[in-house]
Amino acid sequence: MHLIETVERGLASEESYFRHHLIREDLVRLDKLKGLSSAHAEPADFLAVATKLGWTPEDRRTHELKPALEPLLLAIHRRLRLPPGNPVAAALDEEIAGLWQAFEQLRMDRLVGCLARVPRPDDAGAG
Repeated sequence: MHLIETVERGLASEESYFRHHLIREDLVRLDKLKGLSSAHAEPADFLAVATKLGWTPEDRRTHELKPALEPLLLAIHRRLRLPPGNPVAAALDEEIAGLWQAFEQLRMDRLVGCLARVPRPDDAGAG
């Protein structure tokens, strides 16, 4: 799967200790997804297990990532279940790359947001 190679390249060039650590954790998760896709042929079964891989510390906030995480995981499941040489693989790898970017953006927004002491932009009008 092309995503793993992309994430590995990102690890080599990452300067932030925090991001470096997160990328290494992501590589472990992505490796686990390979085994899970073999063990869980049904997308719903795969999704149930794959969402519990520690996408946030102890998965306490993983439910907040659901809008970006579930489509990503389902696309990864489809990609990993393809036989070698399938012509659909390249298009699916491209789709996964876009879904990964959306997931990373949402996750970083949530992780940074939980550390911030100032109101988030969507909280500005709350009072």
